[in-house]
Amino acid sequence: MPATAAVKTAVKTQTLRELADGDPRELARAVAVMRPADLAEELDRLPPESAARVLAALPFDLAVQLFDEPEFTRRRQVFECMPADEAMRLLEAMSTDQLADLFRELPEAERARLLAAVKPSTREDLKLLLSYPPHTAGGIMTTEFLSIPADWTVERALGYIREVAREKETVYAIYVVDPQSGRLVHVVSLRDLLLADPQAVVLTIGKRRPPLTVRATDSRRDVAVLISKYNLLAVPVVDEAGRILGIVTVDDVIDAIVAEQTETVQRFGGVEALDKPYPQIGFLTMIRKRAGWLCALFLSEMLTATAIQHFEGELSRAIVLTLFIPLIMSSGGNSGSQATSLIVRALALREVRLGDWWRIALRELPTGLCLGAILGVIGIARISLWQHLHFYNYGVHWLLVALTVGAALIGVVTFGSLAGSMLPFLLRRLGFDPAVASAPFVATLVDVTGLVIYFTVAFLILHGTLL
Repeated sequence: MPATAAVKTAVKTQTLRELADGDPRELARAVAVMRPADLAEELDRLPPESAARVLAALPFDLAVQLFDEPEFTRRRQVFECMPADEAMRLLEAMSTDQLADLFRELPEAERARLLAAVKPSTREDLKLLLSYPPHTAGGIMTTEFLSIPADWTVERALGYIREVAREKETVYAIYVVDPQSGRLVHVVSLRDLLLADPQAVVLTIGKRRPPLTVRATDSRRDVAVLISKYNLLAVPVVDEAGRILGIVTVDDVIDAIVAEQTETVQRFGGVEALDKPYPQIGFLTMIRKRAGWLCALFLSEMLTATAIQHFEGELSRAIVLTLFIPLIMSSGGNSGSQATSLIVRALALREVRLGDWWRIALRELPTGLCLGAILGVIGIARISLWQHLHFYNYGVHWLLVALTVGAALIGVVTFGSLAGSMLPFLLRRLGFDPAVASAPFVATLVDVTGLVIYFTVAFLILHGTLL
């Protein structure tokens, strides 16, 4: 954040904190020009007690909007600081998907108490949403959608929309259901309804084709792919019988995918995914999230020391080989990390599937050979140049040393590319998230095998001379 923006943010937060303790009317005037998302970010910077006082002084509709904002990440703490009656009013007015997210953050006992206190209709919606994991379509859907029977006329449908539109999250798509079975049979846009003959039956409006739907157990990534592919504003979630349970809107998908990509990036860096924004993670929690992977990688790197010990004899006879160990290890790790990054992303975007592993292997093998050859030529050139310019004396067998380094780079980079590209497929086959094939993990794997390749090549080329 630029320095001027940081200063403005600090001033704004300080102003809110001061106004929270002062005249509520001044506070209302101060926030009237702010967008809810910006105001939510500012409230996140306040202590929960101060944020609760700000919310209590705001118009009720604005307070509800703030609690519905995903940017308001500390709403659970603020909620706990609010008077019980005010908190319950907010609960009843929140959208069901955001309310479900709030309930997931609450302790089990508190969740059960609040579930018993809300209206029966809200309770049933919450039980439905909470029955699905948060990474599924059912976990991020909202039950506030517009559905009408297939035998209604356009005039009747528009009248109904006027009555209930304020209570729905979106009115751009209207879901037409069979009057008897409740099965989703058609989706019509509000634009088409407005342009249609008032006496026409809604089932005849728009283009008739099977509705695009997802199941409640589908992953949010599947939902994102569908919405992106067909440029949808929302996608209906249906049960086994085709009855609509809720809808997932594009803004909820964006929020979910941002959260998922954040988790993926964190795992890819060798960190257990954080369940809160970085500034809100406590010290002990941060240690726990990072220590596990770090210890696992450290123990794995011990295999590198074991490999070096195994070739201790070769190193003692050709000490010059130790100069290039970091070069060999880093090149293999880098090529493996590159391949892993590309394949993990391709799997996430459905550009490749699990059965394509052999095509990827056939692609990465010549790619690794070519990349290794490029690095090998650079390595040979560097050793030759340093030898001729007298920057360093690699001994009378310097040319064989250069060829050893060049050949080893070809082998190590090729193996790194193959291993890095195949590991995500293996993890997906075993049921794990390919993102756990983090760059540090791949680098550790290739470090050990790279040393074996390096010293094997050195023995073959330098046998009878230095070895």
